[in-house]
Amino acid sequence: MEKPQNKFLSVHYQLYTVKENGEKELEEQTSRERPFEFISGFGLALESFENKLVGLEKGASFDFVLSPEECFGAYVPEGVHKLSRETFSINGHFDHENIKPGAVITLLDEDEHRFMAKVKSVEEDGVTVDTNHPLAGKTLNFTGQLLENREATLEEIQKVLNMLSGEGCGCNCSDCHSDCHNEHHHEGGCDCGHCH
Repeated sequence: MEKPQNKFLSVHYQLYTVKENGEKELEEQTSRERPFEFISGFGLALESFENKLVGLEKGASFDFVLSPEECFGAYVPEGVHKLSRETFSINGHFDHENIKPGAVITLLDEDEHRFMAKVKSVEEDGVTVDTNHPLAGKTLNFTGQLLENREATLEEIQKVLNMLSGEGCGCNCSDCHSDCHNEHHHEGGCDCGHCH
């Protein structure tokens, strides 16, 4: 059966990571006032997450677990890179305000593709960043309610197409705890990560 495309989905959810002993830790959640909204078929949400929701009726509750392979894959040690401090300099001065351990930043590879990275450490001889998704290697448990599931309007679809063609940002920076305007060029071609 073919998966429905162009469905407007509005979701109120809680996202937990599941540890090996079965304990759960809350990673993020939406509110009913600010749900996660997306249109199916455009790659705006995890495919496995979208597949679980697209067939549900409006108002349905859900509670499902996704393996690392269904989400952000295994944690890859090769995703950790040490970059020169000059990469993070503005007008010849190191960006101390934004580049600090724990900060999530937006980088650009040599092809001008954006990707997220987390600053692991700042040393005298460089900055170590981790380009793995923060949830790589984790088993995820989504619980919540589907607030809306309907055909997307032409206007909503056009808005997504404009965003995907570069006419709009597409990520809600506050949800990712990142600064989308903090772009630094990176000489190595790291893989791109996603917020969801």
